[in-house]
Amino acid sequence: MAEQTPGKAPHVPVLLRPLLRAVAPVAGVWIDGTFGAGGYARGLLDAGAQQVIGIDRDPLAHQMAAPWAVGYGDRLKLVQTNFAQMDEVATGVDGVVLDLGVSSMQLDRAERGFSFMKEGPLDMRMSQEGPSAAELVNELSEESLAEILFVYGEERASRRIAKAIVRSRTDAPITSTLRLSGLIESCLPRSKPGQSHPATRSFQALRIAVNDEYGALFAGLMAAERALKPGGVLAVVSFHSVEDRMVKRFLQTRAGATGNANRFAPVLDTAPPQFELLSRKAIGPDPEELDENPRARSAKLRLARRTDAPSGDIDSGTIAMPTLKGAR
Repeated sequence: MAEQTPGKAPHVPVLLRPLLRAVAPVAGVWIDGTFGAGGYARGLLDAGAQQVIGIDRDPLAHQMAAPWAVGYGDRLKLVQTNFAQMDEVATGVDGVVLDLGVSSMQLDRAERGFSFMKEGPLDMRMSQEGPSAAELVNELSEESLAEILFVYGEERASRRIAKAIVRSRTDAPITSTLRLSGLIESCLPRSKPGQSHPATRSFQALRIAVNDEYGALFAGLMAAERALKPGGVLAVVSFHSVEDRMVKRFLQTRAGATGNANRFAPVLDTAPPQFELLSRKAIGPDPEELDENPRARSAKLRLARRTDAPSGDIDSGTIAMPTLKGAR
C-alpha cells in the first residue's frame, strides 16, 4: 500500500477533479457510498468537506482504511453496510458520491475471486456473505445460468457457455476462477489484439448476480434522494452502459426531463421534480486523466442537485433496470 497519511491517497479515483470542480466550494457533510480505497473520501475532505461518511459493505475496505483513517479524526466516519441503506445512516447531507462497479482492491486480490486472470476461489462476494459465484455456477439450471449471462453480461454466447458449464460440472464442481475462465474461453473465438478477454462479460454477469448490483444501484439512488438535503448534490460515476443508462434515466425521471412522448396530448399536472440536472450530458475524462489512468476511458460522471420537493417512489422499470424472469 502507498503512504498512508491524510491527503495522500494510494490512487487518484476516476473523475475526482471534475467532480470537485463541479461542486466547489466543497463543504458540509458528504456520503461516499462506495468507499473502497477511500480516494473520493480523501479528495472531499482535503477539498474542505466538514465530514465524510464512508460506506462500504466490504469488510476489507474498512480494514485497509484503519491505518490512515485515524488521521482525519471525527471528520471521517466509516460504516459497514450497503449504500442502498445510506439514508438509514444519515439524512440531510450536502452530497452523495457513488463509484459503481468492482474496485481495484477487489480485482487485485486473487483470493476474492473477481479476476478471470488470477487463480483463486470462485467467490465474488463484495460483502463476503451470502451465496458465492461458485454456488451459482454449480447449482443453477442451465436456463438460469444462460439468462444471467445474457441479461447481466450481454453475452451473446450465453446458452453455449451455460451448456458447457453444466456439462463440465458433472465431472467435478467448478470452484476456481481460472477453470471457469478457461471453460468460457473454449466456447468463444480467440480474441483479437485490443479486444477484451473472452470471459469478461460472463464474470461481470456473475458478479452482478452474486451482489445484486443492479438492485442495489436502484435502491441506492432512491436512498440518496432521501438522504440529501435541498441543494445537496448527487454524483455518480459509472463504467458500463447499463449502469450509466439506469443513472441517466433515474435523474431524468426525477428532474422531470423525460419529455412528452406525444406532443398533441394534453399537458398533465406533474409533481415537482426532486432533482435539477447539473449537466445534460455525462462528463468524461480529459486527455490529462486518460494519460494518468487509462482505466478512466469508459468512465462517466453524472451530477444533479436535490430540490426541496418531497422524495417519493418509482418503479425500477422506469429506469430500465435489467431483471431476470424469476424476479419480475
